[in-house]
Amino acid sequence: MRKISDLFKQELKVINIGLLSFKESLDDVGVKVIQVDWRPPAGGDQEVMDALKKLLGK
Repeated sequence: MRKISDLFKQELKVINIGLLSFKESLDDVGVKVIQVDWRPPAGGDQEVMDALKKLLGK
């Protein structure tokens, strides 16, 4: 089984789901990073999400 310390010897690759500034900071130090532009369904509005569920039959 690999040791946790072995993880720190590998190249860091990041998938960022969140603040663009975090991705930019990683870019600045040469870390490979992919930015995912994710947002909660219906902007997080529970009432709208419930309406969408009804329309989709869920």
